[in-house]
Amino acid sequence: MGQGTLSIEVIPTEALIPFANNSRTHSDEQVAQVAASIKEFGFTNPILIDADDMVIAGHGRLLAARKLGLKEVPCIRLAHLTETQKRAYVIADNKLALNAGWDHELLALELEELTGEDFTVALTGFSDDELEQLVQGAVEALDALPDLPDGDKPDSEQVTFVLTGEQAETVKEAVRRAKALGDFGDTGNDNSNGNGIARVAETFLTVVGPDE
Repeated sequence: MGQGTLSIEVIPTEALIPFANNSRTHSDEQVAQVAASIKEFGFTNPILIDADDMVIAGHGRLLAARKLGLKEVPCIRLAHLTETQKRAYVIADNKLALNAGWDHELLALELEELTGEDFTVALTGFSDDELEQLVQGAVEALDALPDLPDGDKPDSEQVTFVLTGEQAETVKEAVRRAKALGDFGDTGNDNSNGNGIARVAETFLTVVGPDE
């Protein structure tokens, strides 16, 4: 049976029924974080329900909605799923998200910029300790190029520049933007920061053109 056209329905919060065998747990702290996110960004991620208003995905959002005293919440009804599919999706919706990773350098730079713009970064779900570790790790990665033993990469060269603090921030931002453009292709260099600097330099040479 196909899923047909999916649409958002506004359902009374108290009418929704949590899945009794939901194996995903939600601590009071995590529910409070979700509630804070809803207050800041709005209810941007509808709860998934079946034909009988049972929650398939979004138990944490439902708890957060009740914590906030919301009378109604947006939902998407997945009436096309079989009973077996619903049970499996309750697990898959949580596990598949956990299987994703992070580009820690780009993440740290994004969080650092949000902090500089006086945004409450805790709304992203990261603790103060996690934020400190991420930012520190990004700074160390950008400040140091890897040691290349003799003969390991004969066509590679380690280059060190002395910059002012303001210049260093400019370089870091340029590298971040260069890396955010996507894959560098087969450059022969596994160092993402080195590839980012090279991309910035290549862009400059393209704009300026050859020496007269």
